[in-house]
Amino acid sequence: MPAPAIALLVLTLTLTTAPASGGERWPAALDASLARNGIPQSATSVLIQDVEGASALLSHRVTAPMNPASVMKLVTTFAALDQLGPTFTWKTRIMVGAPIRDGVLKGDLSIIGGGDPRLSRERLWLILRELRSRGVKRIEGDVLTDRSFFSLPSHDPAAFDQRPLRPYNAGANALTVDFGSIQLRMQPTSEGAEATLDPQPTGLLVVNRIRRLAGNTCGDPVTHLTASPREESGNTILGLEGNLPLGCTASFDWNLAPLPPERLFEGLFRALWRELGGEISGHFREAPPPQGSQVLVESSSPALPEVLRDMNKWSNNVIARHVLATLGALAEPGRDSAAAGARVVERSLRASGISTEGLVIENGAGLSRNERVTALSLGDLLRAAWRSRTMPELMSSLPIAGRDGTARRRVANSPAAGTAHIKTGTLDGVRSLAGYVLGASGRRYAVVLMINHPNAGAAREAQDALLEWTAAQ
Repeated sequence: MPAPAIALLVLTLTLTTAPASGGERWPAALDASLARNGIPQSATSVLIQDVEGASALLSHRVTAPMNPASVMKLVTTFAALDQLGPTFTWKTRIMVGAPIRDGVLKGDLSIIGGGDPRLSRERLWLILRELRSRGVKRIEGDVLTDRSFFSLPSHDPAAFDQRPLRPYNAGANALTVDFGSIQLRMQPTSEGAEATLDPQPTGLLVVNRIRRLAGNTCGDPVTHLTASPREESGNTILGLEGNLPLGCTASFDWNLAPLPPERLFEGLFRALWRELGGEISGHFREAPPPQGSQVLVESSSPALPEVLRDMNKWSNNVIARHVLATLGALAEPGRDSAAAGARVVERSLRASGISTEGLVIENGAGLSRNERVTALSLGDLLRAAWRSRTMPELMSSLPIAGRDGTARRRVANSPAAGTAHIKTGTLDGVRSLAGYVLGASGRRYAVVLMINHPNAGAAREAQDALLEWTAAQ
């Protein structure tokens, strides 16, 4: 018998089922892992079902509303593909209402944000380069920014976990760049670490006080450092502190969100415009374009499926917030875009025959203590998506276990590697996964596992055991 076949047979025999309460039959490795880590079955929801609709292999507490963490992005993904379609793009427009003479725009420049979650500094440079090619060198008036596409309450980036500089805590904004964050390139030196930022937003100054510390253990170098912003004379001073062990020798990136979206956008706009030889006489202010303004430059985001791949492969919370707000802004202009987006999602699920009992959507990203969904709803969603016209787009957006994205290290040395397309979720007290697993029989299964328990952080082994067991079916 070939070696791979022997390995799969051993896996099948090892991951046999074990009895559990309620007459269910659980994979023994899953049961043992939960018990070993002090996680009761009553803190879990599990569903394993053939995507073609056969009886479930395992169904446990599937109607209990659970906190799914980032698995909620699956719900947002399904509704976005259903409502927006796979060719949807976001637009960012530059408009002018005054003449351009001898390289001078004789009035204001308007920038209308369309909620593009993938607007990057590279694309902003291309937009400004095109503006220069249209004959504009100096903007004589003000730069007007219009973010009215989204209607959202004020966002406190410290509200979730008191870590306001973490990029995952950035909120949605109809005109933002680089997910609302900056990327410092850190190069350890004998005395500390050199920090570079290219381009450096105008109005952001970096004060670096990082020092070296004896010790060979490095781990994640960012954990040894702290950053704190303060306002001074109209600038933001970003102070970098910490002691970097001598064992940290390789360069690394440090992603931070020290500026509100409007300040980051203005800072990058000014820096890039200056690099292109451009000038601005006026100020930046929030205002709609003047009546009679015409579109001078327009930039489109990548198509929705590519944006969703970024969102799911790397569990990007800012993209998820933007997608939900976009659904709401298009359906109910002028109303709270996130709340309206949640209503759109619920209607989309119900129209596809998916249970919405117990569903609570706050931001569509899963970075929430309030969001809830049942394993039954997720199982319904996965099977409905399998039958839908956008199945390839949804499935290809998910990380492949043992291969890429946030699941690249899952079951990496197991025959199950490469067989599962799964979205995982992690918060304090929450571990979850949901997606598709291709079994040895050639059948594909919808798999959902959610754990809400103080010991959930130790449940990674249990998740891998469930994936391996399912892959062996």
